[in-house]
Amino acid sequence: MSNTPHLVVFPQSCDKAVNWAISRLERCGFQAVRTFDLQAARAAHPEQSCPTHGSAQCNCQMIVVLVYQANTPPVTLIIHGNDRASWFDIINNPRQCMGQQLEGSIQDALNLEN
Repeated sequence: MSNTPHLVVFPQSCDKAVNWAISRLERCGFQAVRTFDLQAARAAHPEQSCPTHGSAQCNCQMIVVLVYQANTPPVTLIIHGNDRASWFDIINNPRQCMGQQLEGSIQDALNLEN
């Protein structure tokens, strides 16, 4: 991730944040597809400890959501967090050719003040 501020800091668990984000994005005309879930991936390797906490029992979560809008490549939204808070970041991938307008529309959809 970059050193830029997070797109959104959501004061809830990652699972609640993802459900909230997908609902908001879909209400604004986007299609949002959940493509990766860290805890689901970790379930296949229960003997592995968390690199952050050093224990097998970990509440860290990272979920990748691809956000689509008509006639544009998807935008990658990463939601990372734990049981107390979640952080949203848009991954700026040059191959996705994301325009400032699309990023702004996603930011507007996820604005906590709306």
